[in-house]
Amino acid sequence: MHQHRRLAMLRRVFNDDLLPLRSRAAATLVFLYAQPVTRIVHLTVGDVTDGTTIVTVRLGDPPSSLPDPIADLMRAYLHCREHLPYASSRISRRLFPGRQPGQPMNPVSLQVHLREIGVPAQRVSPSAIRQLVLQAPAPVIAKARGHHDQIATLLVTEAGGTWSRYALR
Repeated sequence: MHQHRRLAMLRRVFNDDLLPLRSRAAATLVFLYAQPVTRIVHLTVGDVTDGTTIVTVRLGDPPSSLPDPIADLMRAYLHCREHLPYASSRISRRLFPGRQPGQPMNPVSLQVHLREIGVPAQRVSPSAIRQLVLQAPAPVIAKARGHHDQIATLLVTEAGGTWSRYALR
């Protein structure tokens, strides 16, 4: 998927208030941080830190800061979790809770939700990481996003990036 298409889809998802907030929040993690749904569903509320001026999400080390408009979207999603239809979901520490108490949302279910709003998560995530590794050294991106550095290095090489000779630590 081309970068222009990915960004256009992100803009649409971000700006369409008629779309479910849960799907919009998950989609931004796919679009911006190349997170697969299998990882997104295992995030906890504790993985999102709402500081006074910045919101971060712990995908790797160090936590990634969310750009202001995305931070506002994540704050809104955290607030709306308190009004989920299932009591077990409201008290769950999972960022994307499932119907069973304490369990995460099923990744297939989240993928269906994303597909319903026009986000092909399986195609977007590789595109997003390819763009990220063109902007910074692959090992740095890998560590910050929780990806394996060999995968990130392979993707930057495939994308024709200049960081392919960056020293791994």
